[in-house]
Amino acid sequence: MNEPGTFIWNELVTPDQQIAGTFYSELFGWDRHEVDAGPLGTYTLFRRNGQDVAGMMNPTPRDYAGSPPPRWIGYIAVADVDAIAGHVRGLGGTVLEEPHDIPEVGRICMFTDPTGALVYVMQPQASSEQSDSGR
Repeated sequence: MNEPGTFIWNELVTPDQQIAGTFYSELFGWDRHEVDAGPLGTYTLFRRNGQDVAGMMNPTPRDYAGSPPPRWIGYIAVADVDAIAGHVRGLGGTVLEEPHDIPEVGRICMFTDPTGALVYVMQPQASSEQSDSGR
């Protein structure tokens, strides 16, 4: 379950998925599964014992703060991404990526806190089992 207010995903943004992927796979025993992310290129899922544990992607043309170094970014579960985006602004944060949907994943938004720390929030898409049982 994706409890609101908890970290639910971690993602590595790096210009060299091959080198980083080999490093983390050997370090932690992760398997890699590459997915075509369309205009964003390749998205790599790191897996451990058949379970997705993290993701990896290339920097996008919309990457923020110039050319930041490769970095891990956390995703925090929320019940309502749009409400959180409004609250971020009210608390002095800056929304960098407006709330938007990622097909088969959920709704996300990227922001910085008043100190400049970057984080994503995600409203996970309900699984088909949850949707079916709610009828």
